[in-house]
This record gives sequence, C-alpha cells and structure tokens, in this order.
Amino acid sequence: MSSEALNMRGPIHGTKDAKRVAVGSSVGATIETYDFIGFGTAAALYFGHTFFPGTDPLTGTLAAFATLGVGFAARPLGGIIGGHLGDKIGRKPVLVTSLIVMGLATFMIGLLPTYEQVGVLAPALLVLVRIVQGLAFGAEWGGAILMTYEHAPWKHKGRFTGIVQSGFPVGLLLANLVFLVSVQLPGDWGWRVPFLASVLLVIVGLVIRSKVPESPVFDDVKKAGEIVKSPIKEVIRTDWRNILRGIGLRIAETAGYAVSITYMISYLHTTGLAANWETLTALSIASAIGIFATYSWGRLTDRVGRRSVYILACSFAALFGIPMFLMVNTGSFLMIIATIVIAYAVCQNSMAGAQGAWFPELFQAKTRSSGASLAYQISAMVSGFTPFITTLLFIQFGWMGPATLFICYAAIGLWAALITKETWGPRERQLANEAVAAHPQKSSV
Repeated sequence: MSSEALNMRGPIHGTKDAKRVAVGSSVGATIETYDFIGFGTAAALYFGHTFFPGTDPLTGTLAAFATLGVGFAARPLGGIIGGHLGDKIGRKPVLVTSLIVMGLATFMIGLLPTYEQVGVLAPALLVLVRIVQGLAFGAEWGGAILMTYEHAPWKHKGRFTGIVQSGFPVGLLLANLVFLVSVQLPGDWGWRVPFLASVLLVIVGLVIRSKVPESPVFDDVKKAGEIVKSPIKEVIRTDWRNILRGIGLRIAETAGYAVSITYMISYLHTTGLAANWETLTALSIASAIGIFATYSWGRLTDRVGRRSVYILACSFAALFGIPMFLMVNTGSFLMIIATIVIAYAVCQNSMAGAQGAWFPELFQAKTRSSGASLAYQISAMVSGFTPFITTLLFIQFGWMGPATLFICYAAIGLWAALITKETWGPRERQLANEAVAAHPQKSSV
C-alpha cells in the first residue's frame, strides 16, 4: 500500500469543519435514535395492550415486537435509497431529508388512535408509520457517518466517527429519561408524550445540519467525473464480499442489542424481576455510560486498529451470554444495572465504536455510501425481528433460548471479523504518520 491509497479518506489533516460536522452528525443521530429506539421501549412497555388488546400479555408483546420488526425490515430499502442518493447527489441532502421524514413519522405516532378508539385501523396505522420510520433511519446512518469520516483527519477517523456513534446512546438516554418521567402520566399520555416531544429535537437538528458543508471526498469524486451511474449495482458487483462481511459484523452488534437490551426490557417486565422504573433507570445509566464508552472505543481503534477491537468485543460477548441472564435472574436491582451496563457499554458500544471508521474504509469512495449503507442496514432485518424470535425461544426453552441466540450472534460477528481485512493496521498508521510529518503546517488537530 502507498500513501496514495489513503487519499480516498479525505484531507490528511481533515477539514476546518471536521469537528462541526461530527457534532452536527451526532446531533442528528441522537434525534433519530430517540425516535427509532423509543419505539422499542414503547413496544415493550405499552403497545401490547394499547394496539393489540384482547390477548394475553405475552401474545400482545409478540404482536408489538412484530411491529417493531417491520421498521427494521424497511431499513435496508432506506439504506439503498439513501446510499444511492449519497453517491449520486451528495451526503448532505440525504442527512437533511432523512431527519425531516423521521421527525414527522415519530410525531405522528404520538397522535395515533388506539385499538379501543378505531379498532384494527389502529395497528394498521402503527405499522404504516413504523415503515416510514424504518426508511428514514435506513438512510440516516450512511450520510451521517460518511460526512464525518470524510471530513476527519486520517489519524483520527475513529475518534471523530466515535462522536457520531455516541449520538446513539445519547438518543437512547433521552428516550428513556422521557419515558421514565412520562410513565407517571395518566392513561395513554405515558407513551404519547415522548413521541410528541421529538418535534423539538427535530427543529434543533435541522438548524444544525443545514449549516454542515458537503463531504470533500464526494466533491473530489464529482470533480473527477467519477460519479457512478448506478452505485448500488456497482458496489454489489465489485464489493459483494465486503457487504456480506459487514452484515456479519453488524449482526453481532445490532441483533445482540436486540436480545440484551430490547428483549431484556420485556423479559424483566413480564417475569416481574423489575418494575418499569427500575428497568428504565438501569437503561438510562447504561446509556449515559455508553456515550463515553462509544467515543472511547472509537478512539481506541485509531491506536490499535478496527479489527482487533471487534475481535475482542465479539469474544467477550460470546462468553457473556449465559452470565447475562444469570445475573438478572437474581432479581437484584444492582445486578440488573450491572448486567445492562456491561451488555451495552462493553458488548454493543465497542462494536459500534469500531464500525464508524471500519465500514467506510472497506469501500471505494465512489460507492462508499451505497456499500456501507447496505452492509449496515441489511442486518437490521435480523435484529428487527430478534425480540419476536427471542420471545418465542423463551416460551420454548426458558431464558437459555435467548442466551443461546445472543451467543450465536456474537459468534457470527467474531467469524466476520476474522475474515475481514484490517483497514487501519501498522502499515496504514505508519503511512499516515509520515504524511502528517511531511505537512505539519496544515495540522488542525
């Protein structure tokens, strides 16, 4: 490899807007996570009896989780649309549009009638709005992470993309804090208020994102006349192996989260191991820690590489599957907090922190948005229906079913990490150091 091979990563020292872009992308990620993940919390605690009454609690939970999965199933299509547009017209337009669509869809959830009010129309509307959420969220990640990655300095890609990835635990924290407060409200207001309140966050996000400049890498591709006619077809033809590897890497993180966090909320609730406020408190603590953990994991990849962090994370997750349920089964509030913190800040955040820089580096600049988005979002179909599948496994096998599934997901991620190339190894770091030394006057870090 020569230093020229690193040029597709943007300016050596990043742009003068690198930090502003990272923060702006992170704010958007926060908002969209608040919207999208908040649905998972509401599905676990409220939607079973609100939109699917007349069934036993477990069946209602299954139906609510199926609706949750529909949004995840729509994410690959959103990723295809967003990735295609990101490679054709730029990263910024995708960022702004996805945020607007997500905000409107989430606000509409807060206005939806219940089953008691309009019958079967209520769950039908819920599914429809959830699909729109999925499309918007699918388009979001590629634009946000690539804008940040391509503005960031060569030597600090992990740190800057870690800022964006940290927006997800911020959104999770905000969503759970709002639910923690709203759970005290009477009737349907307990779940309506969090969705209605999201409109304030969207306004703030639009103001910030409107001022973010376009990616310098996309501008270079455009000036060179290298815009691909059909980025999706091109990346599938030339980089399908990396897409498959990325899917495997993501399954360990996102589907693992679906077991250890999304399903765990329902598990603690339905088994009576914890009250709603205890579960939300534990998740809020984990989210707060996760903000700093995700950033730190991303920064660590700049020092030791992306692949090594991922291998360590997946190995630990595979070993943690059974202890995770043994710990919460004690019913101890402190043990529940410890379990969720470990599952989130160590297992999930470490993988998310590494993905921010690793995924863009697996693809060429001219098809990077499409490739990274496909790899990132296709796995969402697995994670989206995981809480549903996990509930069925629990019915059949008890807690060992979900624990085993969690271990399997970690094993898939470990296998994918072992067969995926390191994109920031000793050689790349050496070349970057030499490039920085040759142009010290341009350093902005």
